[in-house]
Amino acid sequence: MTPALTPDQATPDSALHCPLLAWATQGYRGQDELRLRTLLQSFAQVHWFPFDRNHRIRTLWALWRELRRRPHLAVMEGSGMAGAIPMMLASLCLGVPYVVSSGDAIAPYLTARLPWLRPLFAIYERCLYRNCAGFIGWTPYLTGRALTYGAPRAMTAPGFASFSLPLSQRPIVRRKIRAQLGIPDSALVLGMAGALIWNPRCRYCYGGELVQAALASRRRDIYLLIVGDGTGLPHLRAAAAPLGARAIFPGRVTMEQVPEYLAAMDIGSLPQSLNPVGTFRFTTKISEYWAAGLPIVTGHLPLAYDLTLAWSWRISGATPWHPDYIENLARWTEQLTERELRLKISALPTALPEFDSARQARAVTAFLTDLLNSQNRKQ
Repeated sequence: MTPALTPDQATPDSALHCPLLAWATQGYRGQDELRLRTLLQSFAQVHWFPFDRNHRIRTLWALWRELRRRPHLAVMEGSGMAGAIPMMLASLCLGVPYVVSSGDAIAPYLTARLPWLRPLFAIYERCLYRNCAGFIGWTPYLTGRALTYGAPRAMTAPGFASFSLPLSQRPIVRRKIRAQLGIPDSALVLGMAGALIWNPRCRYCYGGELVQAALASRRRDIYLLIVGDGTGLPHLRAAAAPLGARAIFPGRVTMEQVPEYLAAMDIGSLPQSLNPVGTFRFTTKISEYWAAGLPIVTGHLPLAYDLTLAWSWRISGATPWHPDYIENLARWTEQLTERELRLKISALPTALPEFDSARQARAVTAFLTDLLNSQNRKQ
């Protein structure tokens, strides 16, 4: 165990050399871990635990063994129980402080999958927050939720696009991808990029709202470009069959190709529900759409007023699979003009400070440095 710093030794620079244990419950080397690596880049001694979500029990015990080494701080991205249970036990039994970073309202998210366990999930979320040393929320709404449920301190780090597409390159890339996919220059292309996971209860996955709206719309110059893979892709393809060549599903593409496909679109869809899961989210798609120069169509979500008011359209409807949302989306496509589209594009901000990775890394460094120094002074 590394000896604790005395109060007179506890300085911002010394905190950067404290041993940290970090992991992401999404999985080793996944996108969530890459986010956390960016946020912790200033810390010199970070041990990255290889979290394997496919073998949760084995991973739980392996993580417990690492925590028994008593790092100065444990940092977890995500909220999976296989990562949280040994972490909370280490805090209780060994005095290892921990920080949680999460992009979801935990209890509502888990309850949506297993509704009969709602009371257990509510207790779990409150215990996770109440016993932590700090919380990093992907949105200010989640940060407020954690503070309300007992987190002693918290901050917001909303995420960031992992790419940038220079303004001068967008028209060139746009023409190239449209030519490859057989999309006319005059087409109005609605699209999205992300994981296409089928929800059997709702009979929906991301992109489903675009397919249904295109089928209901009287416009025939609408093309759909839905990038991604998952259990929902066969359902989307089957539903979009009547659209023929106007519905394009490239499947999974590399991270380097994502900005190119986004540049081929005119408008990005950001479908989320007005429920205890969707209303708390930002999603990194906002920063990715902005980086590609795309205005957004979304619902009446908090983020649509807080972040994207000038460069988004807001569609009425409680969920993106609700008939009202789909009908309103279809009518919107019919009324949309080229002039309105140009106005939204011109309203795109030149910078999104909230989604700047360097700014977030500095903020997280300051947050954890203060936390570590406070912990050291207590010892």
